Amino acid sequence: MTDRVCIIGAGSSGLIAAKILRERGLPFDCYELGSEVGGLWRYENDTGRSPAYASLQTNTSRDRTGYACYPMPAGESPYPHNSELARYFDAFTDHFGLRDSIAFRTEVVRVAPRSGTGSYEVTVRSRETGEETTHRYGAVLVASGHHWDPSWPRFRGSRCARGEAVPGGTGRAGDFNGVEIHSHAYRSPEHPVSVAGRRVLVVGIGNSACDIVCETAGVAGRALLSTRQGAHVLPKYLFGRPLDHWITPLTSRLPIRVQTALIGTLVRLAQGNQVRRGVPRPPHRLGQEHPTISQDLTKLVGEGRIAVKPNVERLAGDEVHFVDGTAETVDVVIYATGYRVAFPFLDSGFLPSLEAGGIASKNRLPLYLHVVPPERVGIYFLGLIQPLGAIPPLAEAQAEWVADLLEGVVQRPTREEMRTAIDASERRLWSRFVESRRHTMEVEAYPYLRAIKRARIEGRKRTRLTM
Repeated sequence: MTDRVCIIGAGSSGLIAAKILRERGLPFDCYELGSEVGGLWRYENDTGRSPAYASLQTNTSRDRTGYACYPMPAGESPYPHNSELARYFDAFTDHFGLRDSIAFRTEVVRVAPRSGTGSYEVTVRSRETGEETTHRYGAVLVASGHHWDPSWPRFRGSRCARGEAVPGGTGRAGDFNGVEIHSHAYRSPEHPVSVAGRRVLVVGIGNSACDIVCETAGVAGRALLSTRQGAHVLPKYLFGRPLDHWITPLTSRLPIRVQTALIGTLVRLAQGNQVRRGVPRPPHRLGQEHPTISQDLTKLVGEGRIAVKPNVERLAGDEVHFVDGTAETVDVVIYATGYRVAFPFLDSGFLPSLEAGGIASKNRLPLYLHVVPPERVGIYFLGLIQPLGAIPPLAEAQAEWVADLLEGVVQRPTREEMRTAIDASERRLWSRFVESRRHTMEVEAYPYLRAIKRARIEGRKRTRLTM
């Protein structure tokens, strides 16, 4: 049995951890920066960290998004809106009586190991009073999310490349005169800046980029989408069924090339050839990147309501210049360029891959099964994955395994065994996916669930052998 446990965050991963620890009789404290549960799915969360825009819906279906122990109600939308997710997490919290166990508006400012004890000192700060207090814990569960620290591009002429605020022009020679924001700040076509009748460029071709450019195309004077190499764009529905309903535990055991060939064929039958509509495909195969899911992008590009451009070369005055030599007059640039993985409460030496500010170098944090750092005992990371699927049910499996470890009913592998497994996992990852910061945490839902199950079984065997 472990000492008291610290859970950092009351989003989708922290909540399920709290529920499971309570069921196991493991004492814990949960610290949440905001006033409510739900993390990134809480629109206008007072943490200031939620990237949710007003129209945001999930890219995974209702039946695949909720926890296994508490499915989403059948009455919710097939692809739930962010308000439905927030309501679901509220209901989950109250159903399992977790609210009184969460210290709201409390920021974790430092997690430090206590030398030679195997425990941790956690310093927290009240957002109400500013008072700091330090507590000792036998274990720490990090569930603080990884979509809150915007990653900005470094285009010449962009003021954000110098780390400056970018509400409008500065008058400096060579600077861009328009507005630059990150998708993290985007809320609607009216906020934080109105795009009605203006010329808008969205940089990126991930899910947020596609959502935002499709939404702004309805009111903008001209809507542009810049992409370095294109993407395989998949619709949310295939022949009336949510896309993720075509992937099952059984089909997930098929060779990857067979799976992607089947999905690719269905997509072409359902929406036609995206290149003929004007959406470029990348040089790699379907399945070698995190999927871009949009029901509307290929249609709007095909209708001429969105113009697709290559990568940005530089910004100057009222123009954006692209690498193909063309230029466009632009009023607003929205950078949908992803996020840095960061843990500001961890010192740079806490784990080998952490830099100053707790930033993970190149978004890479080598963890056994994306949960356990070989170098540290008693600290675990939950939800630190980019799944082909939804995070909540995977975080649930992670939390069950971590609870096993905390109870001592399973043993983790040795450090060398974990390092060997991490190296093998990374080789498989880069043999499958395009090597980039975007894919460092990529997992496939059903194979990952099977891997967690194996870890729990093997951990029990180790425990029996040492008894």
